[in-house]
Amino acid sequence: MKRVLCEDSLRDCDAELRDLARRIRIDVLNMTSAGGSSHIGAAFSIADMLAVLYGSVLKIDRKYPDAPDRDRLILSKGHAGAAVYAALAETGFFPTEWLSSHYQNGSRLSGHVSHKGVPGVELSTGSLGHGLPVATGIAFAGLRRKASYQVYVILGDGECDEGANWEAALFAAHHSLRNLTVMIDYNKLQSLGAVAETLGLEPFASKWRSFGWSVDEVNGHDVSLLAQVLSRQDRGPAPRCIICDTVKGKGVSFMENSVLWHYRTARGAEYEAALNELTAA
Repeated sequence: MKRVLCEDSLRDCDAELRDLARRIRIDVLNMTSAGGSSHIGAAFSIADMLAVLYGSVLKIDRKYPDAPDRDRLILSKGHAGAAVYAALAETGFFPTEWLSSHYQNGSRLSGHVSHKGVPGVELSTGSLGHGLPVATGIAFAGLRRKASYQVYVILGDGECDEGANWEAALFAAHHSLRNLTVMIDYNKLQSLGAVAETLGLEPFASKWRSFGWSVDEVNGHDVSLLAQVLSRQDRGPAPRCIICDTVKGKGVSFMENSVLWHYRTARGAEYEAALNELTAA
């Protein structure tokens, strides 16, 4: 079991990871525009996180995506599934041609991420608050069986309004699930407004620490820093939470920090302008 990219040195692959994140964003733009789907802002904010995970951290084999000792990644904020599909296609789990069918009748690539018929997807998600509880069960089973795999979960910040996440957080700390890592896409916006105005999370890091987790706060768009934090071996017995400070719509100027792009589809002049920015990056 090995990483898809950058097997030799994480420090030497920043350019590859940045390029992978750029390709993920371009794929997401094309997919959502062609199929008429949304959530492009939520997908763009996790593109760098996914590039680092699939490019330099996850120990997985694209030829054997169901190998028992593979690392697991669950996208709990399943509405950003287009970004996971793009990451999987760009790293060879299935042909990039599949992406053109996204969100269309009969496609295996549904709007919210689905594992049915899609190599590399661990869990169908979209009902917020379910990903972490499932992941804790997988991590708990792994420790009981003395398995070598790690479990990673990407949560949305607005999703942290869901009580099921905090029940799972208590369970994970109680059982010292050191093989579990949560990455939170802290872009400060949820479906209809600011997170702080909907249901404030601060002091966010302190909450996770008080639940018994090891916590890091990082720039969620700095691929070098993300790779370093994720690959660190000096962690203790506690589960790990990485709060990633991100920008919703990252990569396209008129989408950044705009709640409009939670549901809006880029077409026409908006699509062309967005594509120009991403290809020039």
